[in-house]
Amino acid sequence: MIRMLRKLRQPAKAILEEGHVVMPVRGEDVRVTVRRSARATRYGLRIANATGEVILTVPRTGDYDQAIRFLESHEGWLAGRLSRRPGPVPFSHGQSIPFRGEQHTILATGKARGVVEVRQGEEGPELSVPGSAEHMPRRLKDWLKEQAREDLAECVADHAGKIDAKPGRITVRDTASRWGSCSSKGGLSFSWRLILAPPFVLDYVAAHEVAHLEHMNHSSRFWALTKRLFPETDRAEAWLKQHGRDLHRYGRDD
Repeated sequence: MIRMLRKLRQPAKAILEEGHVVMPVRGEDVRVTVRRSARATRYGLRIANATGEVILTVPRTGDYDQAIRFLESHEGWLAGRLSRRPGPVPFSHGQSIPFRGEQHTILATGKARGVVEVRQGEEGPELSVPGSAEHMPRRLKDWLKEQAREDLAECVADHAGKIDAKPGRITVRDTASRWGSCSSKGGLSFSWRLILAPPFVLDYVAAHEVAHLEHMNHSSRFWALTKRLFPETDRAEAWLKQHGRDLHRYGRDD
């Protein structure tokens, strides 16, 4: 049986409000977020790339019974997707994470002072991180964000110079739905997780957002400019489509 968290019982054909459903999937309870969409014309089920959240989309006029039937009919699909979903990789001693596209082993030094260092260990590249165990994940994440900021600033300046564009402030965040964005005032925002990807991927996203400084859309002229700035656009898009979801695993312990 499926149980609504906010209301254990609802009358048939009741309008489904936003909330959550707990659904047993192959013997395991799965929490499903219910979201109503004014634009949706049918029910939909997906797993969010960044968070792994299971989301049931319901049309504005959707009803409870039909939403539940739709969810139940997709149990097999959901079970298959969940079984293939890789687990999170926390920032902890001994874990392996990508940095500029190459796997590095996290080495917690335990030293009170010092900075994060990239070095070559006996078994491959390492990220040497000082600080106590409880502070080490934050220190590593802050360092990765700063590396991303530096690489992105360099790439943005390079691409902007090709078209004499003047980008605004560059910010780095942990965005869930997009790798970069450009505001109407020219400010550029990026996901710090791009530093985990190969450099050509980060460079492409920088070029993509710089192109938006001239074309605030995804028209043919926008894509022509993006490919002029970064000829390997198709290769980078393909990499993100295949591997982008994986980047959201790192630095999480849930």
